[in-house]
Amino acid sequence: MSLQFAPKTGLEPDRELRLRMLCALCLIVLLPFAFVYTFVFLANTVGIALLEWANERPYHGEFYVDPILLTVVVLGGLVVQYRYGPRAVLESVGASRVDAEAYPTLHATVTRLAAQADVPKPDVAVINSDVPNAFAVAGGGTECIVVTTGLLELLSEEELEATVAHELAHLSNRDANLMTTAWLLPTITYFLAIAAFYVLYGLFRLLGSGGGTSGGNRDGRGIAVAIVVIVVSAVVTLAVSAMFWFASVLLYRVLSRQREFAADRAAATITGSPAALASALEKVDGTMPELPDEDLRSLDGGAEALYLAPLESRAFGSKELISTDIFPDTHPKTSDRIEHLRDIEREGVTG
Repeated sequence: MSLQFAPKTGLEPDRELRLRMLCALCLIVLLPFAFVYTFVFLANTVGIALLEWANERPYHGEFYVDPILLTVVVLGGLVVQYRYGPRAVLESVGASRVDAEAYPTLHATVTRLAAQADVPKPDVAVINSDVPNAFAVAGGGTECIVVTTGLLELLSEEELEATVAHELAHLSNRDANLMTTAWLLPTITYFLAIAAFYVLYGLFRLLGSGGGTSGGNRDGRGIAVAIVVIVVSAVVTLAVSAMFWFASVLLYRVLSRQREFAADRAAATITGSPAALASALEKVDGTMPELPDEDLRSLDGGAEALYLAPLESRAFGSKELISTDIFPDTHPKTSDRIEHLRDIEREGVTG
């Protein structure tokens, strides 16, 4: 029999997390500006030199991006991501919203704990997957808690309550909103890097097959100029995109790690049972290595950082351009989180 301390009504704002989120939000807004103006700088140095070489005459102009227009585009992009990001995440992992008739116990748990935490009841969605996990998304007036069928089968009633409380804490702390919006720049830079890579790959395949090498001296120079311009442009795009992809993903993952401890503490406050969440984490962490890699990859969908517990053994195939294995983990070690929850329980019992 585990000792519990009485749950509180409502959640106190986590000021430390809010401060970190504010700093992260500033970086999320500033990084796209830095990304664009890095391209402008390179266009006015490398690009103009390339134009002068290709045309064999000086070029007196310069590339310019109107800061007001750029501000509108960046903020507009963030608003669109905030508005439609939750829907995109849910679709990427095959989550379907469910009503109380289909999952009465789950809905009743979410309703009761949301009232206890003094937050609006979010939508509820379920993923048909054996992988036991859960996450929350928010943005544009949409708040949703997502659980897998594997999680519902694995956890006891108290453990499920603790898991739901953990996800409600992400919604209450507003970090779910920030995490949803923060994925805009990594997505854009990743696809730009992929596009530049395939341009280079296609060009080298063409040259390797002997294509584009025929013609006289005049035509030969024109082809050589075109090849050089394409290669330099693609290499610059690939390098800059990869650099900002790295920076934005690093920021995303560091923020993800920080928010988990805050949500664990809040879940313990809501339910009054740190041991229940510790037990849920232990079960999820113990089950994950036994699952096939393809099940874990299908559940990712770019949402790995959002989950209750990390997706273990996530392997990248040969089609991936850059592996995220070079980054810090999206979550703190589960053993550290469990120990943290046990410390909270001891403080509640002895306090």
